[in-house]
Amino acid sequence: MPASTVPAVSRRPARARCRKVRIVDRHAFRALIEVGPLVGDGGTGTSLVAHGARPDSCFDALNLTHRDLVREVHRAFVEAGAQVVETNTFGANRYKLAAHDIAGMVREINLAGAARAREAGARTVAGSVGPLGVRLAPYGRVSAEDARAAFAEQVAALAEGGVDLVILETFSDVAELEQAVLAARATTDLPVVASLTFTRDDRTLLGETAADAANRLATADVDAIGVNCAEGPEQVLRLIRVMKANAPGVPFIAQPNAGGPQRLGDRIMFSATPEYLAEYARAFRAAGACLIGGCCGTEPRHIRAIAHALAEPAAEAIRVEVDEAAIEPADVAAPAPEQTAFARALASGRTVITVEMEPPRGISVARLVAGAQTLGEAGADAINVSDSPMARMRMSPWAACHLIQTEAGVETVLNFPTRGRNILRVQSDLLAAYALGIRNIFAVMGDSTSIGDFPEAADLSDVTASGLIALITGSLNAGQDRGGSSIGEATRFVVGCALNPNAADLRREARILARKIEAGADFALTQAVFEPARLDKLRAAYEESHGQLTLPLLVGLLPIVSRRHAEFLHNEVPGIEIPEEVRERVGRASDERAEGIAIADELASQLAEQASGFYLIPPFHRYDLAAELIERIRSR
Repeated sequence: MPASTVPAVSRRPARARCRKVRIVDRHAFRALIEVGPLVGDGGTGTSLVAHGARPDSCFDALNLTHRDLVREVHRAFVEAGAQVVETNTFGANRYKLAAHDIAGMVREINLAGAARAREAGARTVAGSVGPLGVRLAPYGRVSAEDARAAFAEQVAALAEGGVDLVILETFSDVAELEQAVLAARATTDLPVVASLTFTRDDRTLLGETAADAANRLATADVDAIGVNCAEGPEQVLRLIRVMKANAPGVPFIAQPNAGGPQRLGDRIMFSATPEYLAEYARAFRAAGACLIGGCCGTEPRHIRAIAHALAEPAAEAIRVEVDEAAIEPADVAAPAPEQTAFARALASGRTVITVEMEPPRGISVARLVAGAQTLGEAGADAINVSDSPMARMRMSPWAACHLIQTEAGVETVLNFPTRGRNILRVQSDLLAAYALGIRNIFAVMGDSTSIGDFPEAADLSDVTASGLIALITGSLNAGQDRGGSSIGEATRFVVGCALNPNAADLRREARILARKIEAGADFALTQAVFEPARLDKLRAAYEESHGQLTLPLLVGLLPIVSRRHAEFLHNEVPGIEIPEEVRERVGRASDERAEGIAIADELASQLAEQASGFYLIPPFHRYDLAAELIERIRSR
């Protein structure tokens, strides 16, 4: 990357007034943070990328090859009000540098990193040390001794370069962080800060809760602990409150990302505004944080807002759901993970739209992901991924859900039939889905294998659909298996059930629905509806015997593409009835496909008062038709 191709970092002269600080030893650090929180800097890596660095380049080597760029990135944070600037050395250890064939340059790169931060005018320079990028035994092949040696090599170079403190940051393995602390303590007398990052489930990648991590780090010889990166300010505030309750007396730091990362095309974006981070900076101060800054996506404008907020007198801060004053530290547990976006949409009262997609029959997933992206861009809240519909062989829907969520960025609802699963398989499959990040489940019995590709396949089922819902909500979501044994942590599944407004016996359908609601169903998906009166009759049948129906209903809409298609659905697909006038209307139209879309749109308008949203069933994999219908519904 030629230096001439890297744009200059813009500077803004206005800066918040802040203390001039220079840490000389651990006692001075303690004395300094007792006066009030220090302002940290922002995301060095994302700032380098924003100003021309290749995302796949070795950022640490830029300390030598692009000195002006690194210096100017640091200077922009200094001018914004950062009192503590971290060196551009997050990955400057022998293991990560080996990936760029420069493992032998640990000392040189770290010395240069310290120099660039000091040259930028940073009064206090923190040596940034990140994870090694390899797994430690027993999960990997790197021994604890080798890990300590690698950390010690980097810390020694940073100390030689004149840093004022060492920040061990963005660790997702408490055991690895402990080795880094031991290495730092054996190498230098500088203050040491230990910071972890957590997944959206408020656990580290290896499963430690914030409470467990705080208990372990409280006994380590560190000067502060905390959270950085993670999913954004709200989560970081929640986590440091839990950690503080479990490690009383230990100073804490808070350095969140500028909101949760979002994929926009080929770029990762962070959407939090400076004002939003400033608000949370006040809350971090109220929670007792001693160093407040930012991580990925945090720009100088964010740090400027944080510095101004911390320069103001303390005022009432925003509240969060963990109140450490109301509970004893020993009883603090990790807070429940955040609800899924789909669950929040259901609770919001706005129109929710999901779309059914089938997994591929083979191993190619390009069309699946492309279709999901199209639907997400059109406004779908979630993609329903079916599990071998009509008992025809398809790729595992868990894999399809995972790919859609990770590559298309759209949340999914996993169709989970009990067909072909005994009680052991049901539970293990649900845990596997949860581990893949799948949180929304549609519980159904499933189509009999006798009608599918392999009619000789076993068709056993140990639980009914309502039994499956009860298993999920009453056992797994309570942290137990069906037998009452602990599964280590509670799941947070959102569970839906099936509903057929076209059933011949609506009273029976209402009784079954009542059992599913009693079992804990969170929403229902209906068969395709072509007459609004069908839903009225079902609701009346339910409320006659079971009281008001408050369960969110996502009503099935299936766009017809032709008269022939309508006749097939009416005559050959169980559970679907299309009035004769609708079939004739499609047949009379000069453009049958357009007429089918218009009919579905009219139904959506007529059902809007009765439904919480819609469950679109695209015919013949025509996701373009579903996207068009979504846009019509959203336009209202």
